Amino acid sequence: MISIDNLGVEFSGSTLFSDVSFAINPTDKIALMGKNGAGKSTMMKIIAGVEKASKGKVTAPKDTVIAYLPQHLLTEDDCTVFEETAKAFQHIFDMKEEMEDLNKQLETRTDYESPEYMKIIERVSDLGEKYYALEEINYDAEVEKALKGLGFKQEDMHRQTNEFSGGWRMRIELAKILLQKPDLILLDEPTNHIDIESVIWLEDFLVNKANAVMVISHDRAFIDNITNRTIEVTMGRIYDYKAKYSHYLELRKERREQQMKAYEEQQKFIAETKAFIERFKGTYSKTNQVSSRERMLEKLDIIEVDEVDNSALKLKFPPAPRSGDYPVTVKELSKSYDEHVVFKDANMSISRGEKVAFVGRNGEGKSTMLKAILGEIEVDGGECALGHNAKVGYFAQNQASLLDPNLTIFETVDEVAEGDIRTQIKNILGQFMFSGEDIDKKVGVLSGGERTRLAMVKLLLEPVNLLILDEPTNHLDLRSKDVLKDALKAFDGTLILVSHDRDFLQGLSNKVFEFKEQRVIEHFETIDDFLERNRIKSIAALDLK
Repeated sequence: MISIDNLGVEFSGSTLFSDVSFAINPTDKIALMGKNGAGKSTMMKIIAGVEKASKGKVTAPKDTVIAYLPQHLLTEDDCTVFEETAKAFQHIFDMKEEMEDLNKQLETRTDYESPEYMKIIERVSDLGEKYYALEEINYDAEVEKALKGLGFKQEDMHRQTNEFSGGWRMRIELAKILLQKPDLILLDEPTNHIDIESVIWLEDFLVNKANAVMVISHDRAFIDNITNRTIEVTMGRIYDYKAKYSHYLELRKERREQQMKAYEEQQKFIAETKAFIERFKGTYSKTNQVSSRERMLEKLDIIEVDEVDNSALKLKFPPAPRSGDYPVTVKELSKSYDEHVVFKDANMSISRGEKVAFVGRNGEGKSTMLKAILGEIEVDGGECALGHNAKVGYFAQNQASLLDPNLTIFETVDEVAEGDIRTQIKNILGQFMFSGEDIDKKVGVLSGGERTRLAMVKLLLEPVNLLILDEPTNHLDLRSKDVLKDALKAFDGTLILVSHDRDFLQGLSNKVFEFKEQRVIEHFETIDDFLERNRIKSIAALDLK
């Protein structure tokens, strides 16, 4: 059991949270929830040992292994996939190296009676006890097995890590965690930038093979499928629910209703007491009663009602101008990069008003197809054309990171706004939760979610009839994703959507194009039907034997 005792964090005199205590049991699967800025990531980093608390402590049994997957990957670019994954055993290699070095010192030293010599002997004994207690493992074979289980091919093992996309780097980190067999896995937004099949595999691993898990995520389906406990960070304290996320929402609503009732009753009592004091102050016969009630008010613990994040994204796409019958047509399209074939002889026709989803593993060609449709890359063969009067709005996977960090929020929108809409910039920004002094903030200081919202503002500045969105929900919180989903459902144009978020995808598309093994396969079914049909097959294909 890992114990978190009286944890507190202060930044520049302000308290992020204080006196936080809870225990993590060996089989707990915990969702760490709370609005942005509540301190979730900070708390996770403290438990991981990456940051230190202002007060309090984290204690765990000796030799407890805690594995931490940060929101932003720290994978280095100076080694191969195999070498990076083998770092999971670095502590064992370091132990062996230190033991060999100390034994060499003992062979050459002659100060047998000195305290330094005795310290070396004690250290060698301690290391030897730990090292030789480890079961004999073929480390190379274990690394290879983990990587293959996560979808890497034999030829990938010795490629440099910088040749892989963010999703594949995530798998390298997951392989390292798997090989460590940790007592606790800490995951901060693990589903950003990985494909649906990887998310399904990760769910299966966390539920069936992992010990304790704590996760921060805005992926509703993911956290609901894996957790059995929810810890909410709010107003500098925590609430601990022995319930998965969806049940926690119901319990939190009940708790707040009870708080409101108790708060209102207390406020009524305070008002009546103050009225009594005011009425009888100076009345000799009531002196003792007045004093008693004054002391009662002084000692009263004021009930606090949990804060509710009332900021809400207001999103509505402008009416779509009428396009031709087929905004997108692809015929016998092929694309390769050197010897690597992305897809070949791909065909698709997307009708006006249709909402389609592109699905498939990272690296199978989804984003490449989008770039081909937009004319951003040259293809090797075939045809790819936009239809008559197709007006495209495109949200790239890295759209938020493309914003100029030196511009303010207002300047970012002002530089692309034209005509009468320029007079409405402040109102538009207000609908996207940027108001007051916020609009003068530099883009460089914004969070991932804020940058994503700002990139969405730019997308809405002129009417379009073909929306192409590549992973638009990365960094958006659950409420913002719901608002975006509702806006896309109401959008009367054509939609092409790439997303790994199953909860977000459900109900949004009536046709699926699957990118797999250099092919583009058309499925005349909803994304819900497609995912259900492929779920069991995907888990079996990705499972580690």
